[in-house]
Amino acid sequence: MRRRLPRFQQEDLRANLDIAVKVRAVADRIGATPAQVALAWLVAQGERVVPIPGTKTPKYLADNAGGAGVRLSEADLAELDAIPAPVGARY
Repeated sequence: MRRRLPRFQQEDLRANLDIAVKVRAVADRIGATPAQVALAWLVAQGERVVPIPGTKTPKYLADNAGGAGVRLSEADLAELDAIPAPVGARY
């Protein structure tokens, strides 16, 4: 299905993969997964933002739950905030 979505087409995909690389760099540096970093970033946005992660397997559920223990430094948050928005229409 993703092959048909605009964000997964040629040029847009390349730009969006760069975003993934930047998130993974933060995750690797702090010993977390990219999903955990994404959830921790959402939590850091304030009490009016509540992440609602989806999951398909118990493994992903455990990964998501691990995000609750991830603490991002101010430098980590600044680095993540500097990442550009995804390229291409969502659907």
